[in-house]
Amino acid sequence: MAKTKKSWREKLADSKDLPKFIKPKGRGAAQYGDKMLVPSPIQVDAMMKKVRKGKVMTIAQLREKLTKDNKATSTCPLCSGIFAWISANAAQESEDDGRKRITPWWRTVKAKGELNPKYPGGMEEQAKRLRKEGHKIVKKGKRWFVEGI
Repeated sequence: MAKTKKSWREKLADSKDLPKFIKPKGRGAAQYGDKMLVPSPIQVDAMMKKVRKGKVMTIAQLREKLTKDNKATSTCPLCSGIFAWISANAAQESEDDGRKRITPWWRTVKAKGELNPKYPGGMEEQAKRLRKEGHKIVKKGKRWFVEGI
């Protein structure tokens, strides 16, 4: 029997035994401290849901808040980015199914306010939604940014 592909919402709901804390080794120990949070996809989604209309949050700010809320020394940057991507696609999946209240994924941006080309619809869709909320988007080469971040 062929295995069916998981939907984005199923991926979001799959905690994979997370959250958990790890102790980074080697060079990572100096950079991330001795208690790194590996968040669950739902934790990242919940943080993304808190960003109000007209505001944006960088992945770094999201990680700082998770770190503080969980009394950790840091939050895994790789997992945070992957789970933000899963959250964005799960929200789009819900919107495509007719749901009105979804995670406002377009308000979570990369460092320095850079738009995320991996989000649903690419940078164009994220820019369209941010402009609708009053943000000015500036292009710098192939990259797009929220002005003033």
